[in-house]
Amino acid sequence: MSEGRKDGQHSGGTIALNRRARFEYALGERFEAGIALQGWEVKALRAGRIAFEESYALIKDGEIYLFGAQITPLPTASTHRPPDPRRTRKLLLHRREIDRLIGAVERQGYTLVPTALYWKSGRVKVELALARGKKLHDKRASERERDWQRARQRLLARDQGKR
Repeated sequence: MSEGRKDGQHSGGTIALNRRARFEYALGERFEAGIALQGWEVKALRAGRIAFEESYALIKDGEIYLFGAQITPLPTASTHRPPDPRRTRKLLLHRREIDRLIGAVERQGYTLVPTALYWKSGRVKVELALARGKKLHDKRASERERDWQRARQRLLARDQGKR
């Protein structure tokens, strides 16, 4: 007999992060969306079998969809219906939030970028951010700042070691 789920298991754990989004885009307001998944996809997510870096969200017919996220099926997945690892998945938001996002994307020129995939109360959630693309000089500045922070941490750690 299998054991019950322990408290906190899959309740707030991060499944995948889109680190590239922070480099490519200036991220603004964030939204939490549910995602419509099939059973085999949930099992594959529990096993950590997702490629999330190249995913993006688009608005189509007044709904928001996640494109490009690849969830690799487990070997034990159903054989009578072949799973599609790159299928389009519908994101679940309130109508008011969808209308607000449509306005920001269509009128203000923002892009919808998925930044994180995580568990919340046993359900899979996607964090979407309204973003604007960075110019090349902005990316260089971000890289320079990141390198400086890393060097500063190294210097502080070395100074702490001498004491």
